[in-house]
Amino acid sequence: MDPHETEILPPAGHAEVRIVAASPETARAVAEVLRHCFAGAEQRSYPAPGGGTRLHLTVDTETAAGPARSWLATSRPSTGAGPHVEEH
Repeated sequence: MDPHETEILPPAGHAEVRIVAASPETARAVAEVLRHCFAGAEQRSYPAPGGGTRLHLTVDTETAAGPARSWLATSRPSTGAGPHVEEH
């Protein structure tokens, strides 16, 4: 069985973000930037292979803040828009 088949998807409007870094400080710095752009839930951290850190957090893409709000508004596809020709 494919392990991805059992993965539970986050609720609509949310995204799971996984950060892998050599140090916990680096992973937390990236998570902090994401929290400035999106509302988010509590982060979870785990050891990564090779002594690094793996950090997981859930962000709410419908509750964007600051620069993400304007970027999200302009990046959403218009109704009926399909993939670019080169994406087929």
